[in-house]
Parts: sequence; C-alpha cells; structure tokens
Amino acid sequence: MEEILDEPVSSDDLKKFEAKYYKELGNGLVSKESTFNYAWCLVRSKYASDIRKGILFLEDLFRDGNEKERRDYMYYLAIGHAKIREHPKALHYIRQFLTLEPGNQQVQNLEVIVKKRMERDGMKGMAIAGGLVVAVGSIVGLGLVALAKKK
Repeated sequence: MEEILDEPVSSDDLKKFEAKYYKELGNGLVSKESTFNYAWCLVRSKYASDIRKGILFLEDLFRDGNEKERRDYMYYLAIGHAKIREHPKALHYIRQFLTLEPGNQQVQNLEVIVKKRMERDGMKGMAIAGGLVVAVGSIVGLGLVALAKKK
C-alpha cells in the first residue's frame, strides 16, 4: 500500500492528461474529468510543486463536487498532502472520508501509513534537534575552555 505514496506517475500519463487539460482550457471549457485526471497525475508526481498544483485542482473540484465525487477527491487530497508531509491535513481528509465510508480498507490502510510516516518524521525531527543541542553545547564548552585558558 505504501507504493501509492512512493510510486511516481509515469511521464507518459502526466503528458497525456496535461495536454488534454490545456487543450480544453484553450477551448474555453475544461471538464471535471480532465481536471481530475490531470490533478490525479500531479499529486502522484515526485515534485512538490506538481503535488501542490494537483492539490489546488482537487480542492476546487471538491468544493463543487457531489458526494460521490467528493469522496474520490478526498482520497487524492489525502495522498497529496501525505506526499508533501502535511500529515495533519492528510489525516483530516482521511477521517472525513471514513465518516462517509467507515469500512473502506484502502483508506484505513492509508491512515496507518500516514500515521507511521508522521511518527517517523517526528523522530527525525527530534534527532536533528538533539544533534543541534549537542553541537551548540560542544561549541559553548569549547568556548569556555578557551576562555579559561586565556585567564
């Protein structure tokens, strides 16, 4: 299941759906389907800027969608936010989805993955902060030793 967050969209799919979206945009009317397909590709990109763009499209679709459409949009909004490490937002969409469909195993699995990644990212943050404390302490200690030698 983690592959949904790790496996990037193929460049062929991205190009195909991007071209269709921009062709429709040039004609003055973009369908929900084209917008969704393009957004679906963008949130599966390996580039954060693409993912953010996809999230914006999905948020617009979500605002204007019916209940069934909104469910699909919520799922990919959760994926997009998880991929750019906005875990609380991802969990928000996951929980919102699960209120509509509590038994959805795919979304339940996504929730487990997001929580694990949230925990892992938190551990990395604590390790970095701990390393900074040790480094600052060492510098201060060396400064005090140097000051004591001058006296």
